[in-house]
Amino acid sequence: MLHTTPLTADLLRGALELERTALGVLPHRLPARARAQCSDGQLALAESQPAGVRLALRTRATTVELDTLPTKRVHVGAPPRPDGVYDLLVDGTLTARARAAGGNTLTIDMTAGTAEHTPGEPGTVRFTGLPDRVKDVEIWLPHNETTELVALRTDAPVAPVPDRGRTVWLHHGSSISQGSDAATPTGTWPARAAALAGVDLVNLGFGGSALLDPFTARALRDTPADLISVKLGINVVNTDLMRLRAFTPAVHGFLDTVREGHPTVPLLVVSPILCPIHEDTPGPSAPDFSALSEGRLRFTAAGDPAERASGKLTLTVIREELARIVRQRAEQDPNVHYLDGRELYGESDCAELPLPDALHPDATTHHRMGERFAAAAFGTGGPFAAHAPRPGGRS
Repeated sequence: MLHTTPLTADLLRGALELERTALGVLPHRLPARARAQCSDGQLALAESQPAGVRLALRTRATTVELDTLPTKRVHVGAPPRPDGVYDLLVDGTLTARARAAGGNTLTIDMTAGTAEHTPGEPGTVRFTGLPDRVKDVEIWLPHNETTELVALRTDAPVAPVPDRGRTVWLHHGSSISQGSDAATPTGTWPARAAALAGVDLVNLGFGGSALLDPFTARALRDTPADLISVKLGINVVNTDLMRLRAFTPAVHGFLDTVREGHPTVPLLVVSPILCPIHEDTPGPSAPDFSALSEGRLRFTAAGDPAERASGKLTLTVIREELARIVRQRAEQDPNVHYLDGRELYGESDCAELPLPDALHPDATTHHRMGERFAAAAFGTGGPFAAHAPRPGGRS
């Protein structure tokens, strides 16, 4: 006989807020006040996709069932996307994976610039054969599918995992930080790095939406954390959002706000990984419709390199400016640090593992980036080294 347990905030890690819905609860990675300050559909989609969000249960259960209502994305003219993956960990060890059928469908026509939502029915992921002993069970939700949680059933009672006093790493970035083309929720580069360092991850990576928004800075400010990293730049370029004159004070303002809530926490500013189309060519990024007509999703840089003279931003310019900003701030703030994103993915990596759509790394590259970040940030001499409880350990 299976018991139904109410889905409450104390059973979830990595979400900033739960929204009650007609069917259950929807995890959010931005609070309602922040969501109310921006009507952008891209941000609304990204923050409701539960990257890094997981159910965390202590239980003797050998069977766990989770009913969910996912929202699947379909790009007109592009190959079908696989269903989102649910990763099951037992005492920190990946034990099983599952996918949920059904759900809503969001059909995106990049040529017409439209999106159509079609309602669907909930599906169920079921895990069986778990060890018959008291254990900590985590179910990592799909990093790239909005996932409404409908019901949780188990064959033994569950309780929240007690606070283990683990180090909390709070990270913000773009779609690459959210997980872009990673294959699984524990396969995103931040999840991989957190597992290697033995820290608890709160992932505020938002696809297309790492844009120095003040409400995102306030969310970082107000979220408890022992370590913070912010990966900035690619979205500012590929949306062609601002010029250098606005970028510099916007970065300072963003970091100032974070520091209001975390004045001495180690703060790591990470610049963009290598992205050849935007190294020296400004944005915006645009769909490559010739590739789309062939059933492939790729992007191209629509800016003109000559426009750099008028203050348009490229990744080369952004890296130089972020490094300069951190050097300046470090004169009064010894706990702020800089990491060049090309240490995670650079020219030699691009030659071996090119970005499949010219913007986002693949699953293998996410794994590599996670290992490199863990070494650079949590390893000996890294800015997070003193706070890493178990370098090389498991999450």
